[in-house]
Amino acid sequence: MLSPRSPRDGGTPSPHHHHNNVNNNNNPLRLPSPHHLHFQSTVSLQKLRRFNWLILIFRIASFCFCLTASIFTATNYTKSGSPNWYDFEAFRYVFAANAIVAVYSLFEMGVSVWEIYGNSTLFPETFQLWFDFGHDQVFAYILMSAESTGTALARTMRNSEECSAAGSFCVQSDIAISLGFAGFLFLGLSSLLSGFRVACFLITGSRLHL
Repeated sequence: MLSPRSPRDGGTPSPHHHHNNVNNNNNPLRLPSPHHLHFQSTVSLQKLRRFNWLILIFRIASFCFCLTASIFTATNYTKSGSPNWYDFEAFRYVFAANAIVAVYSLFEMGVSVWEIYGNSTLFPETFQLWFDFGHDQVFAYILMSAESTGTALARTMRNSEECSAAGSFCVQSDIAISLGFAGFLFLGLSSLLSGFRVACFLITGSRLHL
């Protein structure tokens, strides 16, 4: 009776031996299926879109509050012409800061909409991330400085003749400053998210680590 010859001796390998070789060779070569890769890509895009929607909501809130604050400041004057918001440097600062942030927030709203529906940044990605983060930081500082300056003047005026003669002027000033602080809050939240995107880009090379 002939014994099975091993492949080393020139014999034909047994079917069992061939099956083991196939399994051993195929195990390390398992790759994700195209369907699995497509699913991961779809989930990533959905998460990125939700993140951009959150930024857009903060931009809209910042725009609305700052625009309203600038309108309240610009219309804050008495029929007699005195007091007038334009006569006070602090209130001119409040108006300018809120108007600038409103315009900037309007621009960033457009950028967010572009990214949501176009799945790409308006400018080159690296430039866009640093542009958003840098301007968020600068404008948040300017707005905070303006509102703090306006608050100091408003407190001083409460015991002055201006508020005694025209109480509505001081009330409207307080409302405008409060709206400006609310705009600063949402701009600060936008700044945190834009900073998160920069950090993710520096660490992973993507603007959002998913």
